[in-house]
Amino acid sequence: METKKKVLEFANKVSNKKVGARGAITVDDARYRILEPVVTDEMAEVALVMEFRKPQNAEQLAAKCNKSLERTKELCWELAMAGVCFINERDGVDVYWYDTWVPGIMEMMVNNKENVVKYPQIAEAFEAYGRENGPRSIGSFPAGTGLMRVIPIEMAIDGETRKASYEEISKYLNDSHIFSVSDCSCRTSRKIMGEGCGHLAEDMCIQLDHAAEYYIRTGRGREITKEEAFEIIRKAEENGLMHQIPNLDGAGKTHAICNCCGCSCLALRTAEMFKNVDMSRSNYQAQVDAEKCVACGECVEHCPTNAAQLGQKLCTINPLPKKKVETPRDTEWGPDKWNADYRINRKNVVDTGTSPCKSECPAHIAIQGYIKLASQGRYKEALELIKHENPFPAVCGRICPRKCESACTRADIDDAIAIDEIKKFIADQELKSENRFIPKQRHEYGKKIAIVGGGPAGLSCAFYLAIDGYKVTVFEKQEVLGGMLTLGIPSFRLEKDVVNAEIEILRELGVTFQTGVEVGKDITIKELREQGYKAFYLAIGAQGGRQLGIEGEDASGVITGVDFVRNVNLGKAEPLHGKVVVIGGGNVAIDVARNATRVGAEAVNLYCLENRMEMPALEEECLEAEEEGIVLNTSMGPKRILTENGKVVGVEFMKCKSVFDDNHRFNPVFDEKETLIVDADYVLISVGQSIEWGELVADSKVMLNQNKTIQADPFTYQTAEPDIFAGGDSFTGPRFAIDAIAAGKQAAISIHRFVQPGQNLIYGRDRRAYQSLDKSNIDFEGYDRMPRQKAEHDHSKGKDVFADIRVTFTEEQMKKESQRCLGCGATVIDEFMCVGCGQCTTKCKFDAIKLVRVYDKAGVGYEDLKPVVVKTVIKRKAKIAVKKVKNAFSKAE
Repeated sequence: METKKKVLEFANKVSNKKVGARGAITVDDARYRILEPVVTDEMAEVALVMEFRKPQNAEQLAAKCNKSLERTKELCWELAMAGVCFINERDGVDVYWYDTWVPGIMEMMVNNKENVVKYPQIAEAFEAYGRENGPRSIGSFPAGTGLMRVIPIEMAIDGETRKASYEEISKYLNDSHIFSVSDCSCRTSRKIMGEGCGHLAEDMCIQLDHAAEYYIRTGRGREITKEEAFEIIRKAEENGLMHQIPNLDGAGKTHAICNCCGCSCLALRTAEMFKNVDMSRSNYQAQVDAEKCVACGECVEHCPTNAAQLGQKLCTINPLPKKKVETPRDTEWGPDKWNADYRINRKNVVDTGTSPCKSECPAHIAIQGYIKLASQGRYKEALELIKHENPFPAVCGRICPRKCESACTRADIDDAIAIDEIKKFIADQELKSENRFIPKQRHEYGKKIAIVGGGPAGLSCAFYLAIDGYKVTVFEKQEVLGGMLTLGIPSFRLEKDVVNAEIEILRELGVTFQTGVEVGKDITIKELREQGYKAFYLAIGAQGGRQLGIEGEDASGVITGVDFVRNVNLGKAEPLHGKVVVIGGGNVAIDVARNATRVGAEAVNLYCLENRMEMPALEEECLEAEEEGIVLNTSMGPKRILTENGKVVGVEFMKCKSVFDDNHRFNPVFDEKETLIVDADYVLISVGQSIEWGELVADSKVMLNQNKTIQADPFTYQTAEPDIFAGGDSFTGPRFAIDAIAAGKQAAISIHRFVQPGQNLIYGRDRRAYQSLDKSNIDFEGYDRMPRQKAEHDHSKGKDVFADIRVTFTEEQMKKESQRCLGCGATVIDEFMCVGCGQCTTKCKFDAIKLVRVYDKAGVGYEDLKPVVVKTVIKRKAKIAVKKVKNAFSKAE
């Protein structure tokens, strides 16, 4: 392609360079590439006679470029529309000037919506400019004097007596008279490149006075009132965004306010990728009060620069290693010091770990946080915190496997905290309340999403998509909602009114349900696409039973446990009688056995391959079964089912010597000489579940594994069919409800990104990687032993009823139990990486984090910037030299 010589000359002029000189801009430079698609050499001839930040009218420019006044005006308008120069009216006459590349020309060019779509090169050049030139500015700007400056969220510094007016967003809005709002140029650029982070670009950045006049006039933005500007600021803060301003207009002056995210902002990239944080930071720094902090993680998840991470605060036997802190202020700063992958490698936890309860929970719920809120009687806030990760706390309070309790640090002193009982108490307060907690809808995206399967994974996905304002329809094959929650778990463990009460919240959020509809049979995915559905989440669960593959299992009286429990829950089960044998050692097998006692069985014996310690079923459930008279027989495997006249009469078992091989693969070894024959009138087989796809994925690119689980990306849950996502048991195989709930939320995040143009499924996304602290290094001396509270109940009285007779903690018990929490975790701040935006303080419910003023720098106008930079560069070189000498002496010694 032929070089546009005048355009190249103008690119050099803006950069204070000359074509052909050392360090001059070439055609490969982003500064030329961004102009090339939309600026002609004739336009550049006019641009070349414009001046930096010095307005001139068309007559003055026409005289300098030797063009007619009419043609000069046309070309000036074309330049203004392209984003190369400003246009304002002064005393009734239009004037024109150009600004810096960034913040300035490049953002303005990206904000021409038509051009940036037609010429993606504009977006690519904008992104490339900072990436290619960012290293040159490392260590050159003192804090507060960079090209962009973070302005703290105002409520975060309200109590700060030393704050200056230039650190308040309200000052810039109140000082201005014209306002406009436009799409975020950084997120627009990322979107055009297919690298969006899920934070959308629309109506995000505010222009003031002369910039607003330009944006309104050229159609880049729409005019708004001051009140609307304040509302945009509020909404941005609520959605986890922080503020920056162009910082080249002088102290206390700016022409724009950007609402930024750390995952797409090209200005914040200097802090995150190059760790050149001084280019962006405010005068403030976050500070944590560890005693108040409960490691809920809200600040961590919203920190734009990943400066906040979860750590621990318990006394240790051996001191925790301190992180080595290096900064570009006194260190040579090459690529080995950068974080080039900052958009995909965010860390939630420091290397030494954090609270085991949050780490081990599949949904990583803020357990320490909701326990603290409950102890203070703040039940609605506790519920809200739980529902950030789990829409069904009342359900999980009754059936959760309690991995958090298994990991609880308190167990090393006496007993684990009764976390699930506290959660159940919190959730039950809402069930009793006339005013249910309905999460606030954050957006109004409106696109149609189809969820196939009304179990925990599908309902969880629907919940979080509905909060984002999507039109969600759940298609359920059965006549009732809830999946295994309703059909696979007995009422004596989970009463159906509890499930329905929590599903009702989804209806309040606008989710539509279609029951008795089998997608693939009654309607196809193709037909749903034609109806306008933009994405699909397949979460059909594993609702079929599995056979043993042994002689006699086709006899009358042999039933799979899954089918048996489903029929009991639907009121369709045939009454049992006589002796019942249950085969299986998991939680479902225990449920099957306990159900059998309630539908007429005179004696129930459960047989499983595992020994008691290996049984997959929770020990608590085993004990409840035994209290109801069920006999657990371990280390026995079925050899054959005995029949007479097609009817079961017994089972022959053989001794199981081991279940797993040395690689922990399922490979049972039996002693066929040691056998046992057991009489049976019914045999209920509960050795796993199967997935029944029907015609759901027929004629699609979706692939299934040999075990019928669906193939999908383990992080994004996207299948080989781009608009189809999958999760829950149909992806992982049978697991617990909390696993499916966690998967549903992550699928909602992926689906949101998929249906929004230009968004990437990975960039800027929390990978939910948590690590527990090392409990062997905790100093437990001095802790008092406190008895674990128990919700007393007598299961011997419940074996004849289907009601859940388990009781909930009293408020007194809940408060006593919450006092047992050791408060293992706390947020740790990387002080250098913190830009002082204040987003963390707005998310903390515990007053545990605040902004402290540690710098005292006002902005510097562009004209005064050079001596500041030169002075900083000289000081930095001196510091590096001194450090090298000190290091050399240290090595010599």
